[in-house]
Amino acid sequence: MKKYFHKIKYNQAFTLVETLVAISVFSLSVIALMSVLATGISDTVYAKKKITAAYLAQEGIEYVRNIRDTYTLYSATGAIGWAAFNTKMTGAGARCHQANGCYLDDRDLNYGNQTQPMTGIYVIACGSSCAPLLYNSATGKYGYAAGSDSGFVRKISVSLTSANETKVFSTVSWTQGSGNYQITFSESLFNWVE
Repeated sequence: MKKYFHKIKYNQAFTLVETLVAISVFSLSVIALMSVLATGISDTVYAKKKITAAYLAQEGIEYVRNIRDTYTLYSATGAIGWAAFNTKMTGAGARCHQANGCYLDDRDLNYGNQTQPMTGIYVIACGSSCAPLLYNSATGKYGYAAGSDSGFVRKISVSLTSANETKVFSTVSWTQGSGNYQITFSESLFNWVE
């Protein structure tokens, strides 16, 4: 007597449940990868904007320092220059010492005048808000004369700490995504010329 053993053949195809599980795992891994990439791109854009804002804030401090140097070095005496500097920063029209601050417009800055290059800078009160900085893609510069809105706003504030010291604050703010950001630099300027 011959015995026959029948092999049970298993179906080698995927079941519907296995297919759905595989698609779910694949979809979740793709979504996780996209989320990580989106976060990385967002963080990169934030870092770029923060670095640009830091440079613009430092530029605001340097403008004020150069105005101080121009007035103190090229006046009859250091005391007259220091007083002229403080008047330019806190006088009528500028009002950098008030809560809304001011901004510095350098469109008429005359670098050809080597004796007093910074006297052509306008110190303008901000009012309810400061004017946005414009980015000129042809020159790569930020300013108020020409270009498209850069998304950055710079506000300069000064505080007369003593007769021989002025504290300068340069705040640059911008909006990115759903948040508002700002960076503030400060420096004390002194009447260093006697």
